[in-house]
Amino acid sequence: MNRQGISLVLLSTALVAGGCGQLSAVRSSSQTELIIEDQPAEDRSILAGEWEYEEGGAVMLRLDKQGNGTYSYKDGRFETTRFDGHTWAGRWYQKENDREGGFVVKLSADCKEGEGTWWYIRIGEDRTPTQNGGTFHLSRKTSLTNLSETPPAP
Repeated sequence: MNRQGISLVLLSTALVAGGCGQLSAVRSSSQTELIIEDQPAEDRSILAGEWEYEEGGAVMLRLDKQGNGTYSYKDGRFETTRFDGHTWAGRWYQKENDREGGFVVKLSADCKEGEGTWWYIRIGEDRTPTQNGGTFHLSRKTSLTNLSETPPAP
């Protein structure tokens, strides 16, 4: 591999690992040029609606157009901090048992389901909890559009 090829591999690896932008390679007549673009945040409205969270039992999440919302278990709240189309990350909070944590979900190609991992960030006053988190499955039940649609008049 020539020096230019090695540079291309190293730069693309750094960009993908760092999530800094989108890398495009364009072939010109004499060489391969790299075009690095800042990638705007994906449209989170695809997350809006009801999702079934399964981990042992099932809990319904109801999310707004920003991917934020609530769930009934322990007076929970769900907050999306990053969404890139197939990787969804954020935080969860449970008021009733005074806990919070993080999560990451890898969504399917059609964004209708995903596999996730969650962990603790805080339990009560303990900001370095040692308890393990877990894994879960999400599946879309309804979109926000479906929730707001009204049936036709009889």
